[in-house]
Amino acid sequence: MPVVNTQDGAQIFYKDWGSGIPVVFSHGWPLNADAWDPQMLFLVRQGYRVIAHDRRGHGRSSQTATGNDMDTYADDLAAVINHLDLKGAMLVGHSTGGGEVARYIGRHGTERIDKAVLVGAVPPIMLKSDSNPNGLPLSVFDGIREGLAKDRSQFFKDLSGPFFGANLPDSIASQGMRDAFWAQGMTGGILAHYLCIHEFSEVDYTQDLLKIDVPTLVIHGDADQIVPIDASGKLSANIIKNATLKIYKDAPHGLAATHAEKLNADLLAFLKDR
Repeated sequence: MPVVNTQDGAQIFYKDWGSGIPVVFSHGWPLNADAWDPQMLFLVRQGYRVIAHDRRGHGRSSQTATGNDMDTYADDLAAVINHLDLKGAMLVGHSTGGGEVARYIGRHGTERIDKAVLVGAVPPIMLKSDSNPNGLPLSVFDGIREGLAKDRSQFFKDLSGPFFGANLPDSIASQGMRDAFWAQGMTGGILAHYLCIHEFSEVDYTQDLLKIDVPTLVIHGDADQIVPIDASGKLSANIIKNATLKIYKDAPHGLAATHAEKLNADLLAFLKDR
């Protein structure tokens, strides 16, 4: 398997298909690079180079006891980008992966990056506070930790419902999407999954968003039950310079699967807008 060896000895698995302008994908929690299959298959057939890695502790990457924090995730992404010597890349991050993209730019800049896309992403911060009244209370994330620790397999099966909006009227989510969510989640390690909850819920990405100086597309579903749009996508689009917000009507958190055709078309149009 193609892997990058990081400074602390972790091995980060990645896929690298095609040639042309590189598009680098960062996946959400608790998934792996396979979550981007609809987008990678589409864009590689359009003549682009597509790269996606498994976050440490997720999928086929090392299950380390340390480094399960956003700074290290961003450095791991940098290790992949530097190893492949990518230039002029477009970074695409979903959910926790959106935090990873933001933190990568915050820590490593945009020398190798031309554009960024945040899809249902967690920035600027998910946790409710006096300064973030539309966020989610800590009890929600404590509940995720509890469910994960008690019965991870069943918790992932249950979570796949709201993730894809399968619990909403006129849902277009398939059982296959839900099964894939569970299967990808179970390839990761429970310790990494547990520690990552803090990174997507309580970490503030505002300063990272302020450092984004490339054209950025923010995409969010208005029926997102996992990362509510008012405290995430809408705020991020206001913070990031030169950002464009696209709201997908009735789209859930897992819109890369449920609304793959629409997302693929928007990614392609953004790539071509040069």
